[in-house]
Amino acid sequence: MKNIILLWVAICSLISCRKSDSGIDAKVEGHQRPGIDSVRLVIQETLEKKGSFEWSSLSPTLLWTAIQKSNGIVAVGYQTTANSFRDNQLPTINIQDVDWLRTKESLLNELLKLERALNPALDLADIVPWEENTLPVFNIVIKNPKSLFYLLSSPLVRYVEPMEYDQYLLSADDRRSSGCNSNLPARGLVAGVHYGVVTPNAKASWNYPAHGILDAWRYVSGKGIKVFLIDTGIGYGQESFGANFNQGFSGGRTLERLVTLPRQRFLGIINVGPAETPEDRCGHGTAMAGVLAAPRGTEGNMVGIAYNANLVTCRAAADVFIDEAREIKGVSDAFTVAAQRADVKVISMSMGRITVSSQIRDAIQYAHAKGKLIFCAAGTSFAFTANWAGVIFPATLPEVQAVTGVRQLTNFEACSHCHTGPEVDFVVEMERVSDRTFPLTVSDRGNEPSTIGGSSVATASMAAMTALVWSRYPYFSRDQILTLLERYSTYYPQRDPRWGWGKFQPVLAVD
Repeated sequence: MKNIILLWVAICSLISCRKSDSGIDAKVEGHQRPGIDSVRLVIQETLEKKGSFEWSSLSPTLLWTAIQKSNGIVAVGYQTTANSFRDNQLPTINIQDVDWLRTKESLLNELLKLERALNPALDLADIVPWEENTLPVFNIVIKNPKSLFYLLSSPLVRYVEPMEYDQYLLSADDRRSSGCNSNLPARGLVAGVHYGVVTPNAKASWNYPAHGILDAWRYVSGKGIKVFLIDTGIGYGQESFGANFNQGFSGGRTLERLVTLPRQRFLGIINVGPAETPEDRCGHGTAMAGVLAAPRGTEGNMVGIAYNANLVTCRAAADVFIDEAREIKGVSDAFTVAAQRADVKVISMSMGRITVSSQIRDAIQYAHAKGKLIFCAAGTSFAFTANWAGVIFPATLPEVQAVTGVRQLTNFEACSHCHTGPEVDFVVEMERVSDRTFPLTVSDRGNEPSTIGGSSVATASMAAMTALVWSRYPYFSRDQILTLLERYSTYYPQRDPRWGWGKFQPVLAVD
């Protein structure tokens, strides 16, 4: 016990610059009481004050507390020499080059020595759950506080972050749902009110006219543009994303199902669980795919906004809240996979988390540097986030276009539980005032539509409208397309502090 106390004295002395400049850590650490989660308190107060939370703002003491509650699983970003790393360097890094390999091996070998002090039988494979092929980061399980001391004091380490602490920020009820629903058909939908029928026999959601989408369809359908959807996969039972993906006015396009979510690997540190598949077990990914690219078909189902776009769906998480270590790995891998594909133009992700994950940020910066146009959801409140209701990560990043939903009003008003803030770039109308009906999407199976709300559907809708515009100008760069999105939105040329550029009208950009 005495050695541990001395160790923390050394850490706090050596790395005092890691103390939060807000003074929150000092206040909390001076008043810790049994039953009080001090880390949660710091996170909540930081969010209320600053709108986002970086793990680097925690003191080493609280960081170790968070790591212990995260089953010891951490993300470690590294660099070859002190202060050598730059964000815009990511696409040029080859982590198989000698300098990068030596740096990683040096760090891992030293960590293995430290962890063997507690468990001499450990091998590297026991504490490194997944391999990383692209980014200068590795994931590792640490149980020895000396391992954290080593990482924090090394000039080769960019960040050390717990990967599973966010699960403690939600209530048990929120964790059980985490944005997943049965995605059953919506009863009581009325033609001419909740949808309009378009040829050959498809239902166009009630909110499409608010964005001029039906008018835009006279010119464009998303043909030739590939959208990469990072979500919970697609249900195998929905034939609109199976045998009927090409039908009616939708033809000659491709659908790919990928999975980057690692299997459950830990029972302690023992590898367990079956391999994951691309199948949606949540319902959310299927619903997002419907809004994006459901076919304009003959079966009477709803039609997606970019009904002729090519679609790649990637199951990167088990649910919408990215709180598991394997979900961080799955999401970061999804972004790097999308980034490395020259045929992918648009990336859409309607998932998020409360604290910043630098591993996911690395992956997004990598994808952005590769020219991808990225849309992320601004957030939909759980009980915890309702206390501050700012834009959530990763929609807070400058490389991302943050999207939220608004109600069916002349003057914008956020949809139920949708987050807003200065980081919002675009809004999508997605909640009827009279009956609070949300936009149509496909249900898990069959041709009767369901409905879906929140900033999630707003994000998928904005990504789909972007595919419409890009299909009109297929040789435009990401920045040229983004200029069009801004120019033909409500507030151009002045951003609104809450609604960004406002509501986009694709018909104006393609007419």
